[in-house]
Amino acid sequence: MSRTPTDLKYTASHEWIRREADGALTVGITDHAQDALGDLVFVELPEVGRTLAAGEACTVVESVKAASDVYAPVAGVVTAQNEAVKTSPELINQNAYDAWLFRLQPADKKASDALLDAAAYAKEIG
Repeated sequence: MSRTPTDLKYTASHEWIRREADGALTVGITDHAQDALGDLVFVELPEVGRTLAAGEACTVVESVKAASDVYAPVAGVVTAQNEAVKTSPELINQNAYDAWLFRLQPADKKASDALLDAAAYAKEIG
């Protein structure tokens, strides 16, 4: 069964979001998503400085089974990318909640409030 930490926010498209002390949002894919994808072999991250619209496909994660888009949970500007997952995508399989993909400075500080909490996400994935 997938883990769903209660201190994070989620999207129906299987991204997790952690609000950092500086207001930035750290984004990754959920344990459920990495489990469904299987062994990850490639990750393409958005460039730092890129402006994203909410719901925009901005990252690709590829497994031995399929490639899948990752979407921006809210509008904002990419401020960092996790280089470690680019060179070692299997880190996401090992711990999806430690192996973040990118950080985003949201255009609207309250936009993430509308995302799913852990209970709502758990209902989404059944």
